[in-house]
Amino acid sequence: MTAEEFEEFYAHAVRRLTGQLYVMLGDLHEAQDVVQEAFVKGWSRRGKLAADGAPEAWIRTVAWRLAARRRQVRRRTEQAWQRYGGAPPVSAPDPGSVVLVQALKDLSPQQRRTVTLHYVCDLSVERIARETGLSTGTVKTHLSRGRAALAGRLGDLHAQETHGA
Repeated sequence: MTAEEFEEFYAHAVRRLTGQLYVMLGDLHEAQDVVQEAFVKGWSRRGKLAADGAPEAWIRTVAWRLAARRRQVRRRTEQAWQRYGGAPPVSAPDPGSVVLVQALKDLSPQQRRTVTLHYVCDLSVERIARETGLSTGTVKTHLSRGRAALAGRLGDLHAQETHGA
């Protein structure tokens, strides 16, 4: 099976196979994941898939086996947690953190990265410049503009949160 034939096979079969695995597993996201992983495995043996004459059956079988393996891993993990007293309790995120993350989403990706590196990771401007490949002037500009945008946005979010809007 050539690369083009495999791509055509994928385009015609992926939805059908995902639907079939969804019915088998009862979990759409799991079905999507295992079908995609099975196609990745199929790509490397696409020459043999055509010779087998049943590439769709092969993908479906591999996806099913992947799902079964994942269930075994989850079951073992759950058993281990039970043996050792369960998973540690996870507290809800701090409301301030939620507000900050929401505000950071409004920044450009580069500003968000720069602001996070400076204020969360506590890196200097020079260290951020080295890590990101930006000039120190550009880092300072991102920090300045990011702070200005966050000041307004955090004020708006805080007001909404305290007034219940």
